[in-house]
Amino acid sequence: MLSDRINYIVSGLERSGTSLMMQMLEKGGLPIAFDELRPPDEHNPKGYFELAGGKIISQLEKGTFDFNPHRGRIIKITAYGLKLVPQGKYKVIYMLRNIDEVLISMRKMGGVMDMEKDRVLFDKLNRITLALLEKRDDMEYITVNYNDIVEDPVAAAQKVDRFLGGGLDIEKAARAIDLKLYRSKVK
Repeated sequence: MLSDRINYIVSGLERSGTSLMMQMLEKGGLPIAFDELRPPDEHNPKGYFELAGGKIISQLEKGTFDFNPHRGRIIKITAYGLKLVPQGKYKVIYMLRNIDEVLISMRKMGGVMDMEKDRVLFDKLNRITLALLEKRDDMEYITVNYNDIVEDPVAAAQKVDRFLGGGLDIEKAARAIDLKLYRSKVK
């Protein structure tokens, strides 16, 4: 059961599986916070599960995002936004994914990618964000690898459930995985 004294966050690089994790948590019966400002599309046919239509980072930069109404529910904030999160009490599920798969997925969404240059930049962002999570004493976190979810969704759901303190319906969360949507696989 989630505590209303904790802010719960799913984070990671864009296209790292943050929406997939949010979908698993929702299907598994946990309260998540999102709006419909950014509707599902061909890139995320089951939805993005974002607040403020994905503009939460700009609200964090301005200091206008209020965590209070979302306590006890899980919100999504991409990796870059974690450095903008004010002091508080957080549990963070940080998604990891092969950087090449992230870049391929971004390119499919219409992004202009320089694979060599961007691989270095995104790897650096991952390392900086993980160091931030390690350094902040107000953030407890786990990492979950996208490929681990795809290969064994039950084990991934169990890992997340243990971290959150229970309450996730493991079987329902695992059934949220749609292998047809794993379209940016690196061979």
